[in-house]
Amino acid sequence: MEAPTASSGPQSPRSGAVLAPISWKAPIAYAVVAVIALIGFVVVAPKGLETTFTVSTSSDFFQIAPITVPSTATALLLCLVALVLAGVSFWATRSRRKVGVWLPSVYGVALVLAFLTWSAAGKDSALPLTGLLQGSLFLAVPLVFGALAGLLCERSGIINIAIEGQLLAGAFLAAVVASITHSAYAGLVAAPIAGALVGLLLVLFSIRYMVDQIIVGVVLNVLVIGVTSYLFSTVLKVDAATFNSPPKLPVIGIPVLSQIPIIGPVLFRQTVLVYVMYVVVAVLQVMVFRSRWGLRLRAVGEHPKAADTVGIKVNLTRMKSTVLGGAVAGLGGAFFTVAAGLAFGKEMAGGKGYIALAAMILGRWSPAGALAAALLFGFSDNLRVVLGIVGTPIPSQIMLMTPYVVTIFAVAGVVGRVRAPASEGIPYVK
Repeated sequence: MEAPTASSGPQSPRSGAVLAPISWKAPIAYAVVAVIALIGFVVVAPKGLETTFTVSTSSDFFQIAPITVPSTATALLLCLVALVLAGVSFWATRSRRKVGVWLPSVYGVALVLAFLTWSAAGKDSALPLTGLLQGSLFLAVPLVFGALAGLLCERSGIINIAIEGQLLAGAFLAAVVASITHSAYAGLVAAPIAGALVGLLLVLFSIRYMVDQIIVGVVLNVLVIGVTSYLFSTVLKVDAATFNSPPKLPVIGIPVLSQIPIIGPVLFRQTVLVYVMYVVVAVLQVMVFRSRWGLRLRAVGEHPKAADTVGIKVNLTRMKSTVLGGAVAGLGGAFFTVAAGLAFGKEMAGGKGYIALAAMILGRWSPAGALAAALLFGFSDNLRVVLGIVGTPIPSQIMLMTPYVVTIFAVAGVVGRVRAPASEGIPYVK
């Protein structure tokens, strides 16, 4: 009879398999944040105030009266919900059960509502919930397109740090073409061309000359900033009426759907660029994970040598996907000019390309996940604007930091738990 051997960890009573160590990071984080929210929004908050929310717009089918709630009691209830969910997380972790995405989603909504209730307490103007959500979706547009661009490139094995430059190039060409043709839609068509050209440069140096892809991406960002700034100073600024007066894309309301309270204005009363975003996300979600093209794309990014042995042209696939990704990012760049109705300005992308990269990572290299992450960042960006109008006890400098702080904490929460495509950033030589 063999002598019993020492086990390296806890074992399942049924199979004897070694179980992974339990990680208490998430439950502890849930509990700590909920306690801090309870103290900040309830314990030390002014008492006896009320918060008013508006949810209806003038063109809805029917009007919903503004909702007024007691600030302290409402924040207390929402914080208790967050604490209960933290307890559920402790129980699920201890029993090794998976709770799905519903728990962090409900937890986040509860704390956000508690924060909104506290921040707008006692204000003369009501907090427009529908406007907050509508603006959040609109501001998430360049982040969604940028994240999808990064996804297309990295799924094939090319690291795309040049999203910032692709967004800026798309914004520039969209403004110029729209100004010359007096058509915002012409600018919308031209924007992907500029992004694709930047993508072509990225793939040329990454595949043909096998230069470090991160360095190439950073250099391309600097290059696009330099070129567009030079052309802005020498051409656009000199004759702004001709070259830098782009018309704005009109807001298109989908009949009937746009008049549904809350949902209608948020989802179906937007510009054509937002509707294109819906289509692109849905198509890529299906194509990347449910099509032959998507299988080849992922195979090239995970194991290019194995893909090559079955007849897939690795570098050609990478080239096509990178140029396509650049075009998608360029389309997102049109947001800054023709969609927002603004003239082109130096470095007007404002770091959105890097936040888009964070959205791609947080979304786990999935179109649907990238959309959800971009909406989170868009919400934090618009929240700063709305609370600035309503008036909030939070200093304006901290509010300006909100989108970037949210980005840091969101990405920090997933680093180490997600895996990038195995062969990204590695040149393939046949």
